This record gives sequence, C-alpha cells and structure tokens, in this order.
Amino acid sequence: MLKMFFSDVKFNRCITSQLIKWFSNFREFYYIQMEKFARQAINDGVTGTEELNVTRDCELYRALNMHYNKANDFEQVPERFLEVAQITLREFFNAIVAGKDVDPSWKKAIYKVICKLDSEVPDIFKSPNCLQELLHE
Repeated sequence: MLKMFFSDVKFNRCITSQLIKWFSNFREFYYIQMEKFARQAINDGVTGTEELNVTRDCELYRALNMHYNKANDFEQVPERFLEVAQITLREFFNAIVAGKDVDPSWKKAIYKVICKLDSEVPDIFKSPNCLQELLHE
C-alpha cells in the first residue's frame, strides 16, 4: 500500500522500515493523547461520555492538530477526523471507568473499534502532485 502512494520512492528494506515506524509513531501519539485526555476528564469529574465532545476549539483537537498539521498545510481538518477522535476518546473513557485498564492488553479492544472507522484515502492523496494540489486549494 505504501508503494502505491509513494510511487516516487525507491523502496528498500530500510526505507520501508522507516515509513512503517513513522506511521506507527503518529498512531501511537494519537492513542497516548486519547488516554491522557480521558483520564483528565475522569479526574475533572466527568461522569458520562455525552459530556465528552471533540470540537475545533477544544484542547485535545489543538494538541492533535499541532502534532499532525504543524505547518497548517491543511486549513480545514475533515469533520470525520473530529467524529473519529470523539469516538476514540469516549472508548478510552468507558474502558478506564470500567476498570479495563488493569489488563495489560486493554487497548486492543479499542483499536479494533477504531480501525473499523478508517476512511478510504482521498483521491487527492493518490495524485503525484498531491502537495501542490493541496496547497492551492
């Protein structure tokens, strides 16, 4: 799949390994933030998931946007990202409240829920001129 989206890269074992590590680090940061904010919500007295909302002006969104979009190349983060972030935050919240975090593999159930929410890669990202096209929108 990586080869399809990075047709200009001459892949070898080292480059493939680095790309996988890079994408894994992005995913890991996302889940670390979700756990951190879920625990903070519990400490702040939040008692139900309906109180947890991810909007463009909340601190969780700012932390994720600063990490994934440092140069603000993407002015408008898709609504779907906010929706999935909210679902993820609520999954972490529910798991922690239920005490599931005592099990070393407690996050696996959350990962299974979230991976089903993956969207198709937008066509614009498949273009060889992707960055130029995104910057001119």
